[in-house]
Amino acid sequence: MNDNEIKKGVSVMNKDVILLVADDDEGHAGLICKNLARAGIVNEIIRFKDGQEILDFLFCTGDKNHRQSGSAYILLLDIRMPKVSGTDVLKKIKSDNELKKMPVIMITTTDDPREVELCHTIGCSNYITKPVEYDDFVNAVRQLGLFLSVVQVPSINSDGN
Repeated sequence: MNDNEIKKGVSVMNKDVILLVADDDEGHAGLICKNLARAGIVNEIIRFKDGQEILDFLFCTGDKNHRQSGSAYILLLDIRMPKVSGTDVLKKIKSDNELKKMPVIMITTTDDPREVELCHTIGCSNYITKPVEYDDFVNAVRQLGLFLSVVQVPSINSDGN
């Protein structure tokens, strides 16, 4: 980040990192994407509406888009999703030799301490509870944007086959 960007309060994230947002709630996903942009994050964002879609993308199955070898990803993952839960998605990612390097940030309305403990035990990088109040939610996502602007992310080297 150069001095001008610091003065303007702009976050700069490595543009090669692709953000994956897996959240079945259209409103929450939209707020996350919009407020990351407001925080200065201009990276490509790919949205997924359920756990199976993100697994198909990451493990290169199904007939839709798949991850690219050599790309770096950060996954923002909701816990309560249709088809495959976020915790089951997290388990599969963290049991794969290559995908386990990818940062996974749980971003969910669930603040149950047992759920937080489970996700950290499985291997999530961070756990963020979505605030109920709109302004608090917006602020939390902006802070997430600031965090993302300083994170170093490894590339995923195999194509899942």
